[in-house]
Amino acid sequence: MSATIEDLTVNYEEDGIQVVKETGKEILSKGAWTTILFRYQNLDKSTGEFGKSMYTIRRYQKRQGEYITKSKFNISSNEQAKKIIDTLASWITEE
Repeated sequence: MSATIEDLTVNYEEDGIQVVKETGKEILSKGAWTTILFRYQNLDKSTGEFGKSMYTIRRYQKRQGEYITKSKFNISSNEQAKKIIDTLASWITEE
């Protein structure tokens, strides 16, 4: 758990080895409920290299001074990300 939005990350280690590397972070909303879009890469354990960029949207709730993950949505491919972008762009221009 983290006390500040800046401390929230998707970086992750197993046995002292970084297996998830955060490569981007955009805070979409702040407050008691915070939403963050992360770009990250997973370690390919067979090659020791980090793979392609992936994306996740995380929602956190602040309780008793700490942010707790409440939900997450992983964008599974660049194609899916582009469809999300295109759909949102068309909906926004309709308004």
